[in-house]
Amino acid sequence: MRIAVDAFGGDNAPDEVVKGAVQAVAEYGVDVVLTGDTAKLEECFKRLQLPKTGIEFKAAQGVIEIEDNPKEILKEKRGSSMGVAMDMVANGEADAMVSAGSTAALVMGGTLIVKRIKGVKRPSLTPIMPGPDNMYILLDGGANVDCRPDMLKQFAVMGSVYMNKIMGVKNPKVGLLNVGAEEEKGRELELETHKLLKESGLNFVGNVEARDAALGAVDVIVTDGFTGNVYLKTVEGMGKFMKTALKRLFFKSTITKLGALFTKKGIKELTKQMDYRETGGSPLLGTAHPVIKAHGSSDALAFKNAIRQAKEFCEKDVISAIESELAKASE
Repeated sequence: MRIAVDAFGGDNAPDEVVKGAVQAVAEYGVDVVLTGDTAKLEECFKRLQLPKTGIEFKAAQGVIEIEDNPKEILKEKRGSSMGVAMDMVANGEADAMVSAGSTAALVMGGTLIVKRIKGVKRPSLTPIMPGPDNMYILLDGGANVDCRPDMLKQFAVMGSVYMNKIMGVKNPKVGLLNVGAEEEKGRELELETHKLLKESGLNFVGNVEARDAALGAVDVIVTDGFTGNVYLKTVEGMGKFMKTALKRLFFKSTITKLGALFTKKGIKELTKQMDYRETGGSPLLGTAHPVIKAHGSSDALAFKNAIRQAKEFCEKDVISAIESELAKASE
């Protein structure tokens, strides 16, 4: 299996990308193609003294920056490290791709270069979120600010397939993010989506409020990209707040330091559960080939796990499963 990895996307490229790729090759048995400036990649491997077993380079020019117009991925920056990785997947030269670069450009390129699964109206950015007892996913995490009810229904179908195939959850519970649990709550978007999901044949449990969603009340949270991104960033912010608050608390006095010592194991487990690096990235569900969006601040561990995600996506044939379920839903 060949995974194309944008070697120059993200805050810590290319060093952390390269280290993560080498680790993924060793642990998961995949072949990785790093796209970007090959001279810089050669220098990077030499400086870090890393083996190139299972690693290939594919030449690309430049990087699409966060401040660039996302549409540049289609023409002016088609030859960038991200654009070349996308072309490889679209042309069948790679089975999947990973990038920590511009989210907007990734969504644009995923939609129009990698292209959509037949019948998919819009791909959804799908972050994997930690709950107290389970992991859940959010669709849409920010790819589509304005959505229609039929799009949200497709998100629910694709999310259910992903939770079943990748996360191993049988008959995943689907909830519609809303301002109240009552059926009549919400805007026109939520009211119409509720009707569609109720008749969808999915395991739809109704509306779910943000506080319950964060506690893992459902396996699949469905909402528009604007609301979803606000929810995502709020959860991330609260996670950072709790981490900072706990540090201050535990180092406040000798007694609290002793308390920290006795709870060290539990704190480590909680930190690992909350660590985005352990999941690797967010799949862009709805594209015709697997596209994984790694966090912009990803380090080697996060890139390694993003490549693992891409491998599992291919092995479990999630694309075919989504195609099949969407066909049933449209009938």
